[in-house]
Amino acid sequence: MITRIITGVIGIALAAFIIQTGGTLFAGFSLVLSLIAWFEYARAFSERGMALTLVTGFAGLAFLWYAGWQSDAELMVAASTLIVLAVLLESVLFRRTVSIMDAVTSVSGILYFGFPFTFMLMLRNAQPDVQLATQLGDFSFGCAMVWILFIGTWASDTFAYFTGSALGRHKLCPSISPNKTVEGFLGSVIGTTATVAGLGIFFSLPVLELGLLGLAVSILATLGDLVESVAKRYTGIKDSGSIIPGHGGVWDRFDSVLFTAPLVYYFVRFVDLTMR
Repeated sequence: MITRIITGVIGIALAAFIIQTGGTLFAGFSLVLSLIAWFEYARAFSERGMALTLVTGFAGLAFLWYAGWQSDAELMVAASTLIVLAVLLESVLFRRTVSIMDAVTSVSGILYFGFPFTFMLMLRNAQPDVQLATQLGDFSFGCAMVWILFIGTWASDTFAYFTGSALGRHKLCPSISPNKTVEGFLGSVIGTTATVAGLGIFFSLPVLELGLLGLAVSILATLGDLVESVAKRYTGIKDSGSIIPGHGGVWDRFDSVLFTAPLVYYFVRFVDLTMR
């Protein structure tokens, strides 16, 4: 427990520095996280005797990341297309070692990690000319939205855990995640909605819209957690890795963010939060 707490404090401090700094540091860190998560995913499925296209996955993730760094939607489509074609081609050229199921699982994993971390990068770079004044100083719009993404996702996990521990009686998905409860999920919905709405007040953004975003974040964060739980049950692993002492692997820590990052990115794209 002490190791977990110490690692958590250091991780939060490091995350705060990277989020606030932005630029090349944030971009590079998002790429590294996606590569590590993909490696953990490929290693997990190797426990089932599957041979995922590890090197092609690294190349595909780097291509997607570059497209996001350039904020080029057409290049992202091209990267996605090439990833699918390259992996399927491997299943033909190396069919004795890479089966079609290996290829399908590989494509799923590359896009599963590639898009969310790319959207997170694009979110950080959104509307760089818009500054939001707060009691702690000015935040760029993109920086503020990344904080909302992470705080909202962390709030979802936190409220679900404490509400479930105190009041949990009814299992949410016992065959997938026995510890999750309906009461914990409802606590997550209420707590995350209130937290993100509160961040709307802090950043002087529309509270109603942020409250609705918080509601959606709580639902998607739960789904992201459950998806990883399904994968871990299938592969028979407890944690995706041990790179973060006391917390497991990168996939373990970002399972919910993989679902909430695209949500927040597209919410910002389609809902005007600054024209008030």
